[in-house]
Amino acid sequence: MMTRPPVRVAVIGTGFMARMHAQAWRTAHRFFDLPGEPVLQLLAGRDADRTRRAAEALGFAESTTRWEEAVSRPDIDLVDICTPGDLHEPVAVAALEAGKHVLCEKPLANDVAAADRMADAADRAAARGVVAMCGFSYRRTPALALARRLIQAGRIGRVRHVRAQYLQDWLSDPEAPFTWRLDRRQAGSGTLGDIGAHSIDTAQWLLGDHITDVSARLRTFVESRPALSEQVGLGGRAGAGATRMPVTVDDAVAITAEFDGGALGVFEATRLATGHRNSNRIEVNGEDGSIAFDFRAMNELEFYDAHDPAGEQGFRRIQANEPEHPYAGAWWPPGHGLGYEHLFTHQAADLIRAVGGAGTASPSFADAARVQRVLAAVEHSAHHDSVRTRVHTDQGEQ
Repeated sequence: MMTRPPVRVAVIGTGFMARMHAQAWRTAHRFFDLPGEPVLQLLAGRDADRTRRAAEALGFAESTTRWEEAVSRPDIDLVDICTPGDLHEPVAVAALEAGKHVLCEKPLANDVAAADRMADAADRAAARGVVAMCGFSYRRTPALALARRLIQAGRIGRVRHVRAQYLQDWLSDPEAPFTWRLDRRQAGSGTLGDIGAHSIDTAQWLLGDHITDVSARLRTFVESRPALSEQVGLGGRAGAGATRMPVTVDDAVAITAEFDGGALGVFEATRLATGHRNSNRIEVNGEDGSIAFDFRAMNELEFYDAHDPAGEQGFRRIQANEPEHPYAGAWWPPGHGLGYEHLFTHQAADLIRAVGGAGTASPSFADAARVQRVLAAVEHSAHHDSVRTRVHTDQGEQ
């Protein structure tokens, strides 16, 4: 029997990320003490049969092919947007204006102007008690949250360098089929917005500083791919004679950056790094020590204290699964690690707390719009032969 007020959720989208979010909504209140209980009320997708089957499998009460239904229905409290980027703005703005709380996947939008309009809508809605949050889920990794705690406490001193890599290989085969993530109209950008945005957000969040200017290169290595609608053979390769679609986004990005706190940053991201399924790594070097994290060992944080005796210096490994580590105390006994899905459960729990007035939604749409400005500066720099480009800080600046 439900003892907490329900928070009735509509998820927009039926793909991989929608499934992850659905799992999180089902789980959050079972492990965290929350002021409300998420209820999977409505799943919206483009194809009626696929959406109906997905709703049944994921535990939603109903399905629809119209996202507008989620916005207009009085029995929906929260709209969770897991669509390609071109739908983020219309769905989010309509939902906020209708008084629905909103969770929107990253990157916030396909360009700065849309991100600013979403941030403005969130600000207006906040005055009426409506909450909006962007889904940069890696913030909810216990080891990374511990890293931020240590950095903000001054344990590594003034930060000098940040190095971040996000490497995947799911597009390394030139015959891998075309998807919406390769279409600029839907995705906004390629590797840059898909995974590079995570590294940018993580770095700014860890330091509590903003990137002020960048110099960057973008590269598209595979300029066309077989259409997904064509017959695809084993291993994800298209059959002979398949129609090819133009790739209109980047495959790889390399960035040098400066932070307003004085640190230098180097960022690299690609979806064509053969052998790297999901290699998300960041290292932060300060005057008094360093911190390193690799998502392939997501329960571990490497920490170096430069004040240790010379004969004892070296990176030591912290297993971030003790009760005092962020989020970890809600789960298993010490030593029993967490997985990728738990990040989304932590995200859902944090958002429900904010909806119930027991916390602050972070990252806000304004935070995510600042990441969007970095993405825009990267593209500007890359399109102008790596010219150093300032990151605009105010809404309305282009």
